[in-house]
Amino acid sequence: MSQNWQHVAAHPPALTRRQSLQIGAIGLLGLGMNHLQGLRQAHAADGVLPMGKAKSCIFIFLSGGLAQHESFDMKPHAPDDVRGEFRPIATKTPGLQICEHLPMLAQRSESWSLCRSLTHGSNEHSAAHHIMLTGRTQLPPGFSPNQPSRTDYPSIAALAGHATRPKNNLPPAVVLPERLIHTSGRVIPGQDAGEMGPNRDPWMIQASPFQTAAYGAYPEFSFDHQQRDKKDERLFQAPQLNLPEGLGMKQVQGRLQLLETLRHQRQTLTRFAETEQFDRLRQDAISLLTDPEIHQTLDVTNADERDLERYGRNAFGWSLLMARRLVASGVNLVQVNLGNDESWDTHGNAFPHLKDKLLPPTDRAVSALLDDLQASGQLDETLVVMASEFGRTPKISHLEKHYRLPGRDHWGASQSVWFAGGGVQGGNVIGATDTIGAYPSQQPVTPENFAATIYHALGIPSTAVWHDAQDRPHPIYHGTPIVGLC
Repeated sequence: MSQNWQHVAAHPPALTRRQSLQIGAIGLLGLGMNHLQGLRQAHAADGVLPMGKAKSCIFIFLSGGLAQHESFDMKPHAPDDVRGEFRPIATKTPGLQICEHLPMLAQRSESWSLCRSLTHGSNEHSAAHHIMLTGRTQLPPGFSPNQPSRTDYPSIAALAGHATRPKNNLPPAVVLPERLIHTSGRVIPGQDAGEMGPNRDPWMIQASPFQTAAYGAYPEFSFDHQQRDKKDERLFQAPQLNLPEGLGMKQVQGRLQLLETLRHQRQTLTRFAETEQFDRLRQDAISLLTDPEIHQTLDVTNADERDLERYGRNAFGWSLLMARRLVASGVNLVQVNLGNDESWDTHGNAFPHLKDKLLPPTDRAVSALLDDLQASGQLDETLVVMASEFGRTPKISHLEKHYRLPGRDHWGASQSVWFAGGGVQGGNVIGATDTIGAYPSQQPVTPENFAATIYHALGIPSTAVWHDAQDRPHPIYHGTPIVGLC
């Protein structure tokens, strides 16, 4: 293992003395997230980490682990047991090649960039989910892979939601179309606000029901990793909103299953809001749940026929179309789980499943998202990122007991991360891996750098903090933004 990689993964970049002093001063003075605008202006004036230009971020998460060799870091000259079955194709950027099964993205390479050298030390799904969803390489004390805990670190979505201002009574951060749940039924840690508390959890739009042994962009591209004979009965149905805990509104807590339910409760909720003294958070929650325009925004399965054709009539297309609409409506960060838990976990049957089930709907939906943001003039102010919890092993393996065909195992040491918009320079490649795609050979990047890139693009100052129940400040940044993207 590379000593350089070990050092970077174990020791993320520390805050400067100046940043530490500023964080302490913020806590002593009782300043919080409501003072961000002044901090932004101060940093813009003194030239310290000038703020990014994005107003919003769409964070596409590919649970399971996208194989770098079968996507954005192909090794066509490696041995057969590393190279794999797919071939690279040229993009519109001279010298940049990606997988042949991503042809639409290849034609749009002037709009996106790659980081091929993101690295961390975990090969276990739950731990790696926590690492990448929170942007923290080290796991918290007492971490359990079997369930979320209020001692977990806050997710990127929770921190971005806390540190940015809500717009139009919309929640600042949303996760869709489902919570990541293992086939055993356990919830994957790292998705919520963790130690920040339940009131700061990102809002969950659950449009996709949990079902064991059913993966991918259903109904068109549904599959089972082990090719068991199981019918996929899922129905993408929106909106279904989960309110953050602790709002004290039993009348509207929990999942609101159908549009008809929302319409039926609208008048009751409105009357209730007029007679009770709710704080701003409660008023905003009721406004969101009873606003017909929000319902229309979320009802993507009945979208315009042209949009459905461009994005794809499947869970991937509907999810990114919903994200696009939410960002246009004013949501600051939307995390899109593109595929339910471990959809991208290609231990076996990897090549047919990637070729036929996973890469085509992703290629189509992400390309349509880019086209829409470009056409509306919003790409420059919308950062789009795509990542997994880890990459896949350099060598192909075959677990014959479970899979008919070979695949690759878990690999935290390297993965490719994709960026577009928000001031990112298109056609750019940051970092590199060795000849077999095992370890970074140039510019290793940590999860802390990844998270900092999102915060920076959203204009969150490097000195920003959140306060716990004892009013102690905790830094939001634990690294610096990735160098070279802009």
